[in-house]
Amino acid sequence: MLTFRLATISDCLLIQTLASQTWENTYKNILSKDQLNYMFQMMYSIENIQKQMTELRHTFFIVENDSKPCAYCSIEKQDEHLFNFQKIYAIPDVQGKGIGRFMIEQGIAYIKKTFPEASKIELYVNRFNPAVEFYKHIGFVIESTRDHSIGNNYFMNDFIMVRNI
Repeated sequence: MLTFRLATISDCLLIQTLASQTWENTYKNILSKDQLNYMFQMMYSIENIQKQMTELRHTFFIVENDSKPCAYCSIEKQDEHLFNFQKIYAIPDVQGKGIGRFMIEQGIAYIKKTFPEASKIELYVNRFNPAVEFYKHIGFVIESTRDHSIGNNYFMNDFIMVRNI
């Protein structure tokens, strides 16, 4: 049975652990090992996860399959109408089993319940990530692209995908 729960500061190590199980598998064929390591440290140090939760106001969620943590996502409010799915990751063992769709659906339900005026969600996905097709399949469309500098001469080369809710 799948459950979707709000993460707290005490879940930072769990989020980091789940990220460590998904990160390389997701990007190993897209990004260099050096960029993977740089980005992981930048996004998933315990201090940075805490900062995302507190200062940047990203709301994190944990997905459990039969009480075992298997995925996580985070949502950031951009304005009263627009929300951004910052992270959507499932461990390799459960990929292709509906967890991604479940996270999106549960995230949207949370947004609609908490912010009734919300009308649009967006996410950034690497242009070479096979997940682009999954997001299209569940109703996202490519709105634009971005080449976002993250330091150390690295860029995130993304599609900005959107969906009305």
